[in-house]
Amino acid sequence: FQANDVNVLVVDTEMYSNTGGQQSKATPVGASVKYAMGGKQQTKKQLGEIFMTYEHVYVASVCLSNQTQLLQALVEADRYNGPSFIVAYAPCIQQQVRPDGLTDMFDECRYAVDSGYWPLYRYNPDLIVR
Repeated sequence: FQANDVNVLVVDTEMYSNTGGQQSKATPVGASVKYAMGGKQQTKKQLGEIFMTYEHVYVASVCLSNQTQLLQALVEADRYNGPSFIVAYAPCIQQQVRPDGLTDMFDECRYAVDSGYWPLYRYNPDLIVR
C-alpha cells in the first residue's frame, strides 16, 4: 500500500444521502436521522484521524468555505508520492439543517469551520523530520 500513488477524496455528508438520509458511521452522535430518530448513540468515525495513524499517508480535512486551504490540500495530495486521503465536509439537503436547502451550503460550511465543528488540517508525511 505504501508504494501505491493513489488519491482518494471522500465527500462526507455525515449520512447515507443516497438512501434518504439514513445514519452511517459518519453520522455525529446525537444526530436525528432515519433509523436514529431519537439521536444516534455512537460517536462518529473520524476517517482522517484513522488514516493519520498510517504515517506514510497524506491526509487532509477540507471544506468549501476555505477555498485556499482546499486547493492547497488538493495540490499537495497530487504531488505527494504515495497514498493521499482527503475528507471534504459537504452538508446534505437530507440533514434539513437550513430552510433554504443547499442554496446556502457555502455558509453552512463556513459555520461548521468557524465553530470548530469541522476542523481543517493537512498532514504531510514529507514534512516530518526524522
